[in-house]
Amino acid sequence: MGHNPSISQVFDVPQDVLTIGEMAREYGVTLRALRFYEDRGLLRPVRNGVTRYYSAEARARLELILKGKQLGFTLSEIRDLIANHSEEPVRSFELSLDQTQILTQISMLQRQRDDIERAIEELRQTQERLAGPNGEPPAAAIVAAGANAGAGALKGLKNP
Repeated sequence: MGHNPSISQVFDVPQDVLTIGEMAREYGVTLRALRFYEDRGLLRPVRNGVTRYYSAEARARLELILKGKQLGFTLSEIRDLIANHSEEPVRSFELSLDQTQILTQISMLQRQRDDIERAIEELRQTQERLAGPNGEPPAAAIVAAGANAGAGALKGLKNP
């Protein structure tokens, strides 16, 4: 890995940077996720000792990563899409896609949706087959009956 300059060498205005905790809170991600993206080469925060500082450029990259994930792309695909535009920064994830990538992703997401819908339907059918006369699954009915019986027994002990 290359040498990371100190924060004072890179930024003139400290207000332009966020710490890892601030970055995580602002974007609703975990510290672990930010470190993972750094390990994968997607983010390159400036380090000063053990403290990570994220510039406006790093924040823009995180926005691209999160948008790519929202659209169902893998981190490898996201890295490649961002890297393919290294001559000029990518400002919009969607603008970095070509027609083939868009159609391929739509097809993959539709297959995933169909698989999920089939799984949901299968689980609903299983739930209906297992449901007791009052619509509760037998195990839940047994637990509820046991709890009611136990409560009755306790009530009997209190009022001899």
